[in-house]
Amino acid sequence: MAAQGHRRRAAVATAVAGGLALGLLVSGCGEQEPGEEVQDGSVGGGGEARWAVRTTDAVRPSRAVEAMRRVSGALARTGGARVRTSMETESGGTRLTILGRGAYDFARPVGRLTVLVPQDARGAAEHRPITEVFTPGALYMKNRGAGVPTDKWVRLDTAALADGDLLTSGATDPLAAAELLGGAREVTSMRDEGLDGVPVRHFWGTVDLAEAARRAPARDRAALAAAAKGFSAGTVAFDAFLDEEGLPRLLRYRFGVDGADGGRSGADAGKRTTVVSTVELSSFGFAPDIRLPESADIYAGRVRSPRK
Repeated sequence: MAAQGHRRRAAVATAVAGGLALGLLVSGCGEQEPGEEVQDGSVGGGGEARWAVRTTDAVRPSRAVEAMRRVSGALARTGGARVRTSMETESGGTRLTILGRGAYDFARPVGRLTVLVPQDARGAAEHRPITEVFTPGALYMKNRGAGVPTDKWVRLDTAALADGDLLTSGATDPLAAAELLGGAREVTSMRDEGLDGVPVRHFWGTVDLAEAARRAPARDRAALAAAAKGFSAGTVAFDAFLDEEGLPRLLRYRFGVDGADGGRSGADAGKRTTVVSTVELSSFGFAPDIRLPESADIYAGRVRSPRK
């Protein structure tokens, strides 16, 4: 376990669809142990990965770390990919899963997801999906927040977010998920027979957020540096499944959040919240047509909280 740093209270996650707000108020984020539930090949949560029985085939630790550091570069050279995401939160026996689907052009880079929030999360029968566009330094969200016109986008500066947009949008930016591996340490690996029929190697360990920020390209460094400051433990547990070309088929991170009450008080306050974020990639080489919102389409007003 990494030594706990200076504890900070910061709002690190907000995903809004219509009247829904998912908020995590952090009083220090703890490191989750890597490799939990390794019997089914995951760090826990999601349950999206599918693979056959694996056989032991260890890789030297130094080579495993280097494999992690090459992932983001391999994605940039490949170009685009189709993306599926899930973000599962669990606190006090209550579980919420947010699902996303879309595409990412890692060469530009820019991505677009449609994020679906569970119907019962805000106590309404229907809600609109959130449309999200990711680009270095900014996150654009449509159908996000009370009082925002339906044809307008909300723009967030990712470097100004306490979590660097690792959790804020309800889906970890796939590029950020890859660049986090630049800070991988204590990496263990084991050969799996296959993930959805594709031979992969399963790696797990911890990510040093400050090191990931240091190794990231200059354009992305500020957001990861914000995450390194926002999570007091400074580390996050991960699982990575790489194919034979070193491309990530699945990346999963487990965030342990202490003192998160999601805006509640009383008996719910102070409970530990687990957030498991999963990114699945496929159809490498796919060339998506993703456009950034026009300036005239970005909402300039104040986004009201649906709880007020």
